[in-house]
Amino acid sequence: MGALRIGIDLGGTKIAGIALDPDGRVRAERRVATPRGDYDASLRAIAALVAALEAEAGGAGTVGIGIPGALVPATGRVKNANSTWLNGRPLGDDLSALLTRSVRLENDANCLAVSEAVDGAGQGAAVVWAVILGTGVGSGIALSGRALSGRQRIAGEWGHNPLPAPRDDERPGPACYCGRHGCIETWLSGPGLAADHARRTDRAMTGEAIVAAMRAGDAAARETFAAWLDRLGRGLAGVVNLLDPDVIVLGGGLSTIPEIYGALPERVAPHIFGGGFDTPIRPSRHGDASGVRGAAWLWNNQDAPAA
Repeated sequence: MGALRIGIDLGGTKIAGIALDPDGRVRAERRVATPRGDYDASLRAIAALVAALEAEAGGAGTVGIGIPGALVPATGRVKNANSTWLNGRPLGDDLSALLTRSVRLENDANCLAVSEAVDGAGQGAAVVWAVILGTGVGSGIALSGRALSGRQRIAGEWGHNPLPAPRDDERPGPACYCGRHGCIETWLSGPGLAADHARRTDRAMTGEAIVAAMRAGDAAARETFAAWLDRLGRGLAGVVNLLDPDVIVLGGGLSTIPEIYGALPERVAPHIFGGGFDTPIRPSRHGDASGVRGAAWLWNNQDAPAA
């Protein structure tokens, strides 16, 4: 059968694990709570999860890990993680020592892209751009099924660029935790959608409630959602003009809104250089499991560096 592929998705509240056989069939799945704020306990939780997955699946496997940040190339230490207790830590080295094997770490958005490129909504495409629309906004890029990390390990960091073609009433834009104003994330995340509706109406509603009200015919909710779609179209177009992907895959909670997929192409097209836009925009095939599956598939490329 060959070695199992073990994937770990290290999130801020949960650690998900999966064991796949080489054909992508699930042999075991588990989730545990993340020991928030405790680095050493996080290491132990991952090691215990790997052991449990291997015991259930009946074999040993390679280990790939998706993290909410990136590794500094020169030091191997974590940077840019919103799970702040990971920042500055040699996570790959420490896990390799604890698990007594090499591990591969990659940004969680890149894991989404790899998953969808290998056997998901972008299967068979050479260039897959995977966009996360949830509590935060980010993206990952897969080239022929392999994650594109970049020299600074920030390839795909889409959410902290300015919103393209801002209108007068969109300047300078909402304040972002990164210290800037008007970042794409402040407009297109779930909290960003809710904040925009509150500015428009003085009514506090969640993103889910806004979508429900839009479907029920509420005029204000429809205007807010239309503005969000317009901004999403501009945001996507900026990357299409640079990357020209073969397929765009959407993940995260907001990606489950079916109205997006019919309406979005016409919001993207006016901002494409030279006109015309026929790039497929699809929901992720594996949903919440895309990240952990992509972590498992990090070992498909045996020439990639390991920690």
